[in-house]
Amino acid sequence: MKPTLVILAAGMASRYGSMKQIASFGPSGETIMDYSIYDAIQAGFGKIVFIIREEFADNFKAIFEPKLNGRVETDYVFQALTSFTGGREIPAERTKPWGTAHAVLCCKGKVNEPFAVINADDYYGRDAFVKAYGFLTTQCNEKTYSIIGYELKNTLSDNGSVSRGVCEVDANNNLTDINERTSIYRDVDGTITYEDPSGKHPVSEDSLVSMNYLCFDPGFIGVCEKYFGEFLDKHMNEPKSEFFIPLAMKHYIQAGSGEVKVIPTSAKWFGVTYKEDAPGVQASITALVASGEYPSSLWS
Repeated sequence: MKPTLVILAAGMASRYGSMKQIASFGPSGETIMDYSIYDAIQAGFGKIVFIIREEFADNFKAIFEPKLNGRVETDYVFQALTSFTGGREIPAERTKPWGTAHAVLCCKGKVNEPFAVINADDYYGRDAFVKAYGFLTTQCNEKTYSIIGYELKNTLSDNGSVSRGVCEVDANNNLTDINERTSIYRDVDGTITYEDPSGKHPVSEDSLVSMNYLCFDPGFIGVCEKYFGEFLDKHMNEPKSEFFIPLAMKHYIQAGSGEVKVIPTSAKWFGVTYKEDAPGVQASITALVASGEYPSSLWS
């Protein structure tokens, strides 16, 4: 059974205004998501599942169905505030989705095979999809998940600081902890630094960080369901609280349910953290096309 790629796109409307305005970066109008889908197909993934908001479904399908029809199986999952809340009354002030682990939970019944999860508007690189496919088809099971780990130096922005989940691993490359480091940047002396309330701290540029490229057995959907109820009991009335995938993974590890391997990739990540990043993203894709990594028109 071929693995599935799950793309987290439910939050895109708030960033782009509407699905008709998804930013184009490729020479033939390709979005960053197009390149991820193309790389996934080339690596051997058999299905693409888009997690979106139902009100944007028609516009979204109009953009992607003509490109993908006949190339790969597609399916859609709608993330709604009421999904899997057990009949709880949603606070009136709650407007944003419940987070990425809730998005994965919304795949219950739709995804029944090993799957990878990525963000819709991040570029991950061909090597990441090859590594993920290899893991999902040879090692992944209900007790073994993975994170595709990026070298910190390959994930920085030239236009400001970023937040990254820095992975700590044991001798077998199994995840022991993720430390969310905010305000990471390359300092004037060239070292990579992060800041916290206690001051500035150096961090190795070769540190592996999670960029939300994660690989799971379908049993992880049940993990999300189990801990989502606990999350709601504690945080239901916090309008900005979110149930993130790393939180569900942390519960999974701490409960002794299994292990999460960190699989290194040399791929360079890029995305639009700041609006000033957009020209750099376009230039990076132009260079990849010029080098022959991608055709000038992905879907023609």
